[in-house]
Amino acid sequence: MLSQAMFPWLLLTAAFLFTLGALGVLIRRNPLVVFMCIELMLNAVNLALVGYSSYLNSEEGQVFAFMVIVVAAAEVVVGLGLLTRVFSIGRELDVDDLDEMKQ
Repeated sequence: MLSQAMFPWLLLTAAFLFTLGALGVLIRRNPLVVFMCIELMLNAVNLALVGYSSYLNSEEGQVFAFMVIVVAAAEVVVGLGLLTRVFSIGRELDVDDLDEMKQ
C-alpha cells in the first residue's frame, strides 16, 4: 500500500514524465524520437494508474495499465513497420514530410 506522503510525489513524477514526452512530441522532428516520446507519455499514465490503484487498494488501475501496455506494444509494431517501409524506400525520416506514403 502506498503511503499518503509518497502519493503526491508519485503523481508529480508522472506529470513531469508526461510533460517531457508531450514536449518531445511537439518539438522533435525525427519519427523514432516521436515514438519514444509517445511511449514515455504512456508510461507516465501507467505510473499514475498504478499509483492510484495502490493508493485506493484496488486492482482496476493495474488492469488498465496492462491494457495501456498492450496498446503501446501494438502502436510500436505499427509505427516501426511504417518507419521501416519509409527507410527502405530511401526517403528522409522527417515527421513533416511523412504525411503520405507515396514513393
